[in-house]
Amino acid sequence: MRLAQIQFAPWDKIYNFDPCDLSLRMGDRVVVKTDLGLEVGEVVDFVEAEVKEKGGGEFEMVINSSFDEDGDSKSKDIKPVLRLALPADLEKIISEEEKRKAIDFCRLTVKRLDLAMKVVDAHYSYDGSRLTFAFIADNRVDFRELVKELTRNFGKTIRLQQIGIRDEARLMGDYGHCGLKLCCKGHLKELASITSDMAEVQQCAHRGSDRLSGACGRLMCCLGYEDKGYADLRSKMPAVGTKVNVDGKKGVVVGHHVLKQSVDVEFPPEKEGDRSVVAEIDLNRNKK
Repeated sequence: MRLAQIQFAPWDKIYNFDPCDLSLRMGDRVVVKTDLGLEVGEVVDFVEAEVKEKGGGEFEMVINSSFDEDGDSKSKDIKPVLRLALPADLEKIISEEEKRKAIDFCRLTVKRLDLAMKVVDAHYSYDGSRLTFAFIADNRVDFRELVKELTRNFGKTIRLQQIGIRDEARLMGDYGHCGLKLCCKGHLKELASITSDMAEVQQCAHRGSDRLSGACGRLMCCLGYEDKGYADLRSKMPAVGTKVNVDGKKGVVVGHHVLKQSVDVEFPPEKEGDRSVVAEIDLNRNKK
């Protein structure tokens, strides 16, 4: 079963919907029914799902995707896509100018209430009954008074959704160290976890956090692109501290050169008073 993955705002989660008999393509705008009402969203991807029997006459849908709305590979309630968005549907969408006015008012209210939060975007629901503000904050914020004032001003149901700094970079866009547009603004749909271990494995941690951080201030997503390849190459190498025998000489592995598939081996001094010797040994030398 093929499911359409739909997003309602650039910083929002991605949800799975059943396209039914509609022939959808990525980038299509569609009308769907959510738990909160009708919405217009964009098709950002597709995923295959499989219905499996749990036993006792019960079934579950297993989705092979990290975009599942429940943060799990199982989804019990997949709602249908109602239709492709018509020109009349798109005309009902609030203009960017109106969104900007809403954001400006919210920011002024946040400033007046002295709240430690940064408002970055706003999203009106398709039926106009709800207004969601996306914000960034380092700590927990008590925004109850803010919600009251926004409700009085806009006369709508107000929702405040906290997003991460990486989501802000995706929303605003910028250019990376490579000179190209940020991956998260273009082809990268999933913001995977990037760890310092990836930099260690790729032997670039010594460059420092400034050179390894993206526009969002977090470790660059591209560190994850080759992580599996580096990990596979490193798994074929003896660990640091391993005792080895090279051409009859005993030594200890003290360093790796992952891409070159070579290791630094320290040999003890041959004579008393001499220094130990470190030599780079090609692991594939006997395969040539």
